[in-house]
Parts: sequence; C-alpha cells; structure tokens
Amino acid sequence: MNWFGKGEIERLRRELGREVAARQTAEKHAAQLSSGLDAVPAGLVLVDADGKLLLRNGAASLGGHADVLLEEAVEHLLAAARNGETAEKRLTLFGPPQQVLLVRGLPLAGGGALVVIDDLTDRARVDAVRTDFVSNISHELKTPVGALAVLAEALADSDDLEINRHLAKKMMEEAHRASGTIDDLLELSRIELDGRGVREEVSLSSVLGEAVGRHRLRAETLGVQLCIGAVEPDSLEADGLQLISAVSNLVDNAVKYSDVGSKVRITSSVVGGFAEIQVADQGIGIPARDVDRIFERFYRVDRARSRETGGTGLGLAIVRHVASNHGGEVDVVSHEGEGSTFTLRIPLAVEIPVGS
Repeated sequence: MNWFGKGEIERLRRELGREVAARQTAEKHAAQLSSGLDAVPAGLVLVDADGKLLLRNGAASLGGHADVLLEEAVEHLLAAARNGETAEKRLTLFGPPQQVLLVRGLPLAGGGALVVIDDLTDRARVDAVRTDFVSNISHELKTPVGALAVLAEALADSDDLEINRHLAKKMMEEAHRASGTIDDLLELSRIELDGRGVREEVSLSSVLGEAVGRHRLRAETLGVQLCIGAVEPDSLEADGLQLISAVSNLVDNAVKYSDVGSKVRITSSVVGGFAEIQVADQGIGIPARDVDRIFERFYRVDRARSRETGGTGLGLAIVRHVASNHGGEVDVVSHEGEGSTFTLRIPLAVEIPVGS
C-alpha cells in the first residue's frame, strides 16, 4: 500500500484548491459571458462544424408561433453557412405584436457557423411613417398649392382693387389650409413615432384646460360656448402632450361643427378602470353611414363644410392613435341635427397595448 507523506498531502491539497478556484473562476466568467450575450439586442446562434449548438442568447428566441418560423429560417441559414455560404432572410411576423427581422447566416473559420438576428421593427415602422407622410403631404397639398397658383395668375392679370382684395383673401385662406394640413400631418407622424410616449402623472384638469384654451378664442368668435364640467380622476399616468393633442382635436372638431349659440361640454369621469373624457356638442351630428369611418385619415363627412371650416380630416385620426398608444379607445354617439358625443377612454393603470 502506498502512503502519502504530510508534504505530499499538502501539495495535493494545494493543487486541488487551485483547480477548484480555476473552475469557479471559469464558471464565473462563463456566467458573465452568458449574461453579456443575453444583453445583446441582436439574436446570436453559434454551432460548430458538426452542427452542434454551442451558444444561443436570449434574443434568439421569440416564443410562441413566431419561434417556429424563426427556427426554420435559422436552421436553413446555419446549414448554408456551414457549407461556406453567406445568406440572409427578412422575416415579417404579424404577431401580435408585428415584428420585422433580418436573419443572417455567416460561415466561420474551421467550419462553424453563426446566425445573427436583427430586429428591424422600429426601423420599419419609422420608414412606413416617413413613406406615409411623404405620400399624404404630396397628395393633400396638391389642391391648395394648385389653387394658390390659379389665384396668383388671376391676381397678376387684374387691375381691379376689389377683385384683387378678394383674390388676396382667398390666397390667404389656401395658404392657411396648406399650413394646417402640414401641421396636422407632422403631429400625426410624431404621435405614431412616439408610440406609448413618455408616461408620467398628469393633472387631468390641466390637460382639459390646456386643450380648451387653444380653441376658446375661435369658439367665442363663432358664438360657441365651451364648458368644462366635472373632472375625475385628479390625475392619471399618461403622455401629457399626446393627451392634450387628442382632447384638443376633439374640442376643435366640436367647435367646427357647432351652430351659433350652442354649447360644447367637456367632462371626465372614472368608469370601470378607465378615465372617460367626453366632448359633447349640439352641432349638426354625423350621418349613420359615416360613423364607422370618421377616424380614418383624411375622411370628411361633408367635404364642402370641411373646406369651409378648414378641416384636414386628420384630427380624429390623431385621437385614435393617442387612444391606441395608451391602450384605450375612442368612440362616438351621434344623431343628425342634435349633436355628437365623443368618448376617449384611457386606462387608469399603465398598460402596454397589443401591437405597440
């Protein structure tokens, strides 16, 4: 039987201690590496030359049905990369929420392969908003710009002072209409890009006061009375700028379509976990056939009246986007000749809306 002396035992103990310490250090470094890779926003999938999985970080898994589609793309690109091919595939996953992914397969030295998954959802959304903005503004500015050109030509050919004043007035109206369209398009694009926006505790009384204040002078000029009734709750978690924009557009819409001597009443109450902001007018009302479409971009119930009042057809679309961004909704109850009541519902508790 072989016996170890005390010196040998001590030496073995020290070597074992070093091995344990080295193993613990390696495990710590591996955990740090894994944690670091999970923090990378791009998905990473690494295999060796035999196709054995070496690494897959958290961003490389989506969960649910989307994972099946992603896995198919990853396996195809890994196989191609192991054969020395560099390839990529763009995936649009309709969700909800909708996602746009760029999946790239890269061959590595020694026969291994790496797949990189980049989330292009925000970039695709920005591109879509930019494309819509350019398309919409090009389409909507044709009418006022064309009118300005015709009016300018008529002004240049006229020596009659009264006619020139009339033409100049019309030119100012068309210029203001073009400016209003651009402002509304910029506001809508900003709200679309902001998404959920910056959530903070906002005073509902201040929001309603600011929104009404923007239109009080015009309402007085048109003989329409603006009244703020009961306001509950005192505050809620929301993007203040978006909420002011939404209520302002509802008030603006109510004033435009109200008759002289009528009232527009703005109130807020708590109903089933929501702050319900209501804007009620005594105006011309909305035909039943148009109620389902009034929140569409550029949709106008009465184009002649909209042109007279300067409406762009974007105000209610802005309200709908603000409601969606907050996980809420907007609807309307209207009777022709009696008026309309718009209700904007915003959750009291902060929620992440589906598809945001």
